[in-house]
Amino acid sequence: MARMHSRVKGKSGSKKPLQPKKPFWQSKRPKEIELLIVKLAKEGNTASRIGAILRDSYGIPDVKVLLKKRISQVLKEKDLQKEIPEDLLALIRKTVKIRSHMEENKQDKTSKRGLQITESKIKRLVKYYKNSGRLAENWKFDPIKAKMFVE
Repeated sequence: MARMHSRVKGKSGSKKPLQPKKPFWQSKRPKEIELLIVKLAKEGNTASRIGAILRDSYGIPDVKVLLKKRISQVLKEKDLQKEIPEDLLALIRKTVKIRSHMEENKQDKTSKRGLQITESKIKRLVKYYKNSGRLAENWKFDPIKAKMFVE
């Protein structure tokens, strides 16, 4: 399927193994991995950053294979999950940057289009998170108050 806001037709890249199994070099127990995740979350890392740290520093390629649950599920169980989901927060940060750029460069039509695209992505994500129960039903994206979420 084509991507919505680009001329790219698909996604290519490496694929995960068909049958996930525990790596032979892995020596950590699931409880130790959970404690590592909690420690990294308390340091202020996001779920995707925790996954990258575990992969690069500790040699844990896939937490889901070892724990039978995702990193975000572990954070939810330990009440360390952020109020606003990580991908939504990244898009909000992007709109704040684009808006500050547009204040200085009022004639930049390309960034205006980029802002429209980013805000439509936010709108779709908010709709998804409201339906899935991750965001409150009365939560609304306000571009003026968006700077507060970023800080």
